[in-house]
Amino acid sequence: MRYIWTIIWAMLISGVLSYVLSSMAANPFVLKDTLILGAIFAIFIFILGEGVLREEKSN
Repeated sequence: MRYIWTIIWAMLISGVLSYVLSSMAANPFVLKDTLILGAIFAIFIFILGEGVLREEKSN
């Protein structure tokens, strides 16, 4: 379930970021680029959450 929420939030944040930056630069909003950025964000978050930031369990 947490993977689904991560993907949803990554897509929403990348959509907002892409929309704001494209409107500031007076460029058209491209959904394909937004989805690619969201996928990169999601993969980066998965790597951070499962590998780098995971706490070691001590017995």
